[in-house]
Amino acid sequence: MKSFLVGLGIGIGLGVLFAPVSGEQTRGNIRDRANDLADSARETIEQGRERVRRGISAIRAPEQAATGTETGRSGSGYTL
Repeated sequence: MKSFLVGLGIGIGLGVLFAPVSGEQTRGNIRDRANDLADSARETIEQGRERVRRGISAIRAPEQAATGTETGRSGSGYTL
């Protein structure tokens, strides 16, 4: 996924640089595409966080069921 995003960024950059449009339009295009890339990165990070949360919940569930506690024996209660 990371190499795909790098290739996408390079392709977009080269496409914008060689496109026959004015400087103002080019800057606007770069800004828009950078915002799109930032949004995509935020979504990817949030998906990763959610996967970690689900993994932690899956690990804690048996312990919570066995002990009848919400945070388990450690009582750490970590939150992401």
